[in-house]
Amino acid sequence: MDVRGLMRQSARYNANRIAVIHGNRTLTYAEAWSRALRMANALLDAGLRPGDRVGVLEDNSIEAQDFFAGAAAAGLVRVPLYPRNAIESHHHMLSHTGCRGLVVSASHVADIEPVIAQLPNLEVVIRRDSTYEAWLASYPDTDPDVAISPDDWYAIRHTGGTTGKPKGVAYTHKAWLNTGRDWFFNFPPMLAGERCLHVGPISHGSGYLYTPTWLAGGTNVLLDHFDPGETLEVMERERVGYMFAVPTMLNALARHPSAASRDWSHLKVIQLGGAPIADETALLARDVFGMVLYQGYGQTEAVPVSMMGPEEWFSEVPGSKPLRSAGRALPFAYLEIRDPEDPMVRLEIGAEGEIAIRCDGQMTEFWEDPEGTAQRMTADGFVLTGDIGTIDANGFLYVLDRKDDMIITGGFNVWPAELENVISDHPAVIEVAVFAAPDERWGETPVAVCTVTADATVTEAEIVALCAERLGSYKKPSIVVIQTEPLPKSPVGKIQRKVLREPYWAHLDRRVSGN
Repeated sequence: MDVRGLMRQSARYNANRIAVIHGNRTLTYAEAWSRALRMANALLDAGLRPGDRVGVLEDNSIEAQDFFAGAAAAGLVRVPLYPRNAIESHHHMLSHTGCRGLVVSASHVADIEPVIAQLPNLEVVIRRDSTYEAWLASYPDTDPDVAISPDDWYAIRHTGGTTGKPKGVAYTHKAWLNTGRDWFFNFPPMLAGERCLHVGPISHGSGYLYTPTWLAGGTNVLLDHFDPGETLEVMERERVGYMFAVPTMLNALARHPSAASRDWSHLKVIQLGGAPIADETALLARDVFGMVLYQGYGQTEAVPVSMMGPEEWFSEVPGSKPLRSAGRALPFAYLEIRDPEDPMVRLEIGAEGEIAIRCDGQMTEFWEDPEGTAQRMTADGFVLTGDIGTIDANGFLYVLDRKDDMIITGGFNVWPAELENVISDHPAVIEVAVFAAPDERWGETPVAVCTVTADATVTEAEIVALCAERLGSYKKPSIVVIQTEPLPKSPVGKIQRKVLREPYWAHLDRRVSGN
């Protein structure tokens, strides 16, 4: 089976049902698939071939659906870019995946135009301007029916890397379908016509729910930005049954003054992911929205691996603390704790070590990165997460710390080395250490401690602006400490981030934070 074949079948069997909604625009399955086929033919006519990688920079929209389904119909490999990334990240994602094509919405053309000029192999660039609708309509909606194998590449999503370069995680058609199946495994069955809200970009975590909704004959409801009041209005008006949210979103929704007074009788699932969630937020959201919260654990490299519905999450289990856990292993996934010093050694129940995961939807390797693959994958096919955790006697997983100091802020991964490399370029900075501190709004936030020369006049705002310009606004530190004292180091001269980090976490019982 392949994504294109199953999407095509669902479009046929659900032709008159509503497939997608964005604002005041609504498409039936027949209309949405017709537009997708026109997009597929346009891309192929431009010279792209099945298997070619095509980057896309956009927000949620009808046009995003055109490309999501159209790329699948043409046998092309989607490479989503993230609007909040800096130019350097866009350049890397397009260049190292060898993209021959790029589709960009009008609102982001200015953001990526400098990159286009630097990539001569980017032969096909489609800018969605005021001529887009006429351009799309000029192509036929006949099915190109290209040959696709379940093991062909379907999409490449990027995740953070310890070197600061995002790493490409490639999904085959089979792996993408398996991932969607496992996301929905514990959910109440989706009925034809039920609605799934995507308030986060379908290029990111919410995209894992997009394909299963289409295949079930459901309706994908798209929002192109997050505003708590507007989102609650859409959730109620459209009678949304399913949605994905990171904890920062859920926190804002649950605390909105209008949330508790609305009708949530149609709501079945709010899937949480991307970052830890605070107990207070989970309990408040349960009281506001009802027993509809689901929490999953995994990474772009292998997701999902554990899951937990509200009956388990908010239950009392002797010997366990479900409220603090990340759920239990899904039936079709392996979940183990490995020795951080020897990842081939599996630890016993209750021991603390590195969380290792394996599932049907996982990567086989990082794209064009054998060294990175070797660091993250074991000889027996497990993905090493970089998270330190433990599994109790009832099978509940607890995430306790991070092996490699990764920061998760608002559901986005930020590696300290990314910021340290940029801050070190400032002429006044002698050395710098970046680490996570707990944050009520974002879960965690980057802190940068900079040792500068005695005569330096650099300011905190200057450091923040430098990071925002080079890496994107969501990766900038919110706390900057400027000092002339050297940073603490180990006997072999390695900067001790954990020594600097500890005062910020001393009041908490674990070294990861949610909101």
